[in-house]
Amino acid sequence: MRQIVEWSAAEDGIDTWAGELWWVVTMDQDLRLALHPLLVDRFSPFQFDPAGIIDDEKLGLLLEAARWAPSAGNSQPWGFLPVRPGEPDHARVTRYLARSSAQWAPNAGLLIVNLTRRYVDDTDLVYSEFADYDLGQAVAYLTVQAQAMGLTCHQFRAFDIEGLTAELRPNPGWVVMSMTAVGVAADRGQRVRWRRSVAELRGDPWSEDRRP
Repeated sequence: MRQIVEWSAAEDGIDTWAGELWWVVTMDQDLRLALHPLLVDRFSPFQFDPAGIIDDEKLGLLLEAARWAPSAGNSQPWGFLPVRPGEPDHARVTRYLARSSAQWAPNAGLLIVNLTRRYVDDTDLVYSEFADYDLGQAVAYLTVQAQAMGLTCHQFRAFDIEGLTAELRPNPGWVVMSMTAVGVAADRGQRVRWRRSVAELRGDPWSEDRRP
């Protein structure tokens, strides 16, 4: 049975934002997994503090984390364009944000355009059939590293992908997939954090007569 409970991060010794913080989570009754605090406390903010500057050292650590993500055959089919407020490429990127993301993403200390290498140069030969999957893992590694550094990430796709691709002109074979905003959160994201149960994760792919 799923229930909605109020939970204080401070009760579990997890660092909180703006003092003791309460938010609503959904969890299975009588089930409390001992997740790592970096995972428990992760959220996607909708407001960033424009004073939260990300310097070269922090940027290097974030990209280093992404660099060590696993990939099929060690193909490493990911690429990134990091841009920060005040840099020339920042305006090139933010002009293609959708109305929704333009309200908050430009204030992030860092925007990263995430690209995946699907093809070998300008041919139709697949570079890696797992390219999109592996890019997601690299961004996840970067996200956890950001949490460890006291930063937060909001991954999004609310932008003109065709326009941005034409603007950036990546090499043949490379595809713009998404963006990640990184910075100091100025809010706590959505108050209700809903997730499907573990039982649903295991059971939803199967009907009763097909369940292993």
